[in-house]
Amino acid sequence: MSSARDGGSDGLEKVSSPPPLAPPTSEGTRLCWLRLLRSRRVGTATFYRLMAEHGGDAEAALDALPTVAAKAGLSGYAPCPEGVAAAELAAGRRAGAQPVFIGEPGYPDLLRQISDAPPMLWALGDPAIASRPAIALVGARNASSLGRRAARHLATGIGAAGYVIASGLARGIDAVAHETALATGTIAVVAGGVDVIYPRENAALTAQIAESGLILSEMPPGLRPLARHFPRRNRIVSGLSAAVVVVEAAARSGTLITAREALDQGREVLAVPGHPFDARAAGCNMLIRDGATLVRGPEDVLEALAAPGLFSAPRPAAPRPPQQMPPAAITPRPATPPSPGDDAPIRVRILSLLGMAPLPEDQLLRDLDLNSQDIAGELLEMEMDGTIHRQPGGLLARSA
Repeated sequence: MSSARDGGSDGLEKVSSPPPLAPPTSEGTRLCWLRLLRSRRVGTATFYRLMAEHGGDAEAALDALPTVAAKAGLSGYAPCPEGVAAAELAAGRRAGAQPVFIGEPGYPDLLRQISDAPPMLWALGDPAIASRPAIALVGARNASSLGRRAARHLATGIGAAGYVIASGLARGIDAVAHETALATGTIAVVAGGVDVIYPRENAALTAQIAESGLILSEMPPGLRPLARHFPRRNRIVSGLSAAVVVVEAAARSGTLITAREALDQGREVLAVPGHPFDARAAGCNMLIRDGATLVRGPEDVLEALAAPGLFSAPRPAAPRPPQQMPPAAITPRPATPPSPGDDAPIRVRILSLLGMAPLPEDQLLRDLDLNSQDIAGELLEMEMDGTIHRQPGGLLARSA
């Protein structure tokens, strides 16, 4: 599988790796970089090609762009207007974010090395976190109770070893990983603008990450994510990480896109095994079958990274106090209606947490934040209609 990708659809020749570029050193050159990047049909690969052809001079590349477009059959082509790029820079800074261009100190070093590294990222939060080694922890949005516990255990151990936890700020495993790693360091890579809340139920978590962690995006501030943005988000999650650990994933899921990106980028891929009859574990079991490292706990992840030729382990990091951010750093802009949460029917919430692997009933009650009287009747009905079955020792599981 080729690792060269382009965000545009210009059909121009792709480059295999980004050429070394001196980062912009003035507001004028930053504006030119952004104008070139946001110009119609200029994707990541085309950006690097144009910059290489013009000696890293973004202004010269902009001047040449209409001619290049005309040769490609586009008449009347005009680059991104200066006012549009200036408005994006102003909007990002109003949100409390900073633009970080490739080659600048705040740009993640591992991400810089991938073939389709974003020429610019918007960063909201603590920029120092980007300089620390990271491990991606990703998984199912409809995570089971066991999956959530596994993610929490892994994030705690990996964070205590000094690694930052990177993920995509989705519901489920991503959210659990970020929340657990707030004290030791976490990076959330989002598919829309850094100031856009998605999904809406993660609004409080997003604000916490903006205060004590780091939110990254290659998209303009204010942009609501679309389906096509998520695969590009995924390649940043894996690209800035030394390894990708998958906790619950269906056989056809966005999480496996992240794993494939990691393999293309030469990253270590690890997975937590699951019950063979649980659809949420099918992707993890497939990855392990195909050679991914099996993970039982954080020790397995750290051992894999300590193998010769891989990345050196960081020093354990002490928990950091939250940074104070401007009150307006996050403006809630829900991209879609929220998924069923605490107000969903109890049966729906129970099924979202139960899998084929047995779960103690008291753990289910804690996850639901309910007492036994609140769900006793519902559990009995689900047992009677065969939706779930009870095992010795107070264990509950979904029926096959």
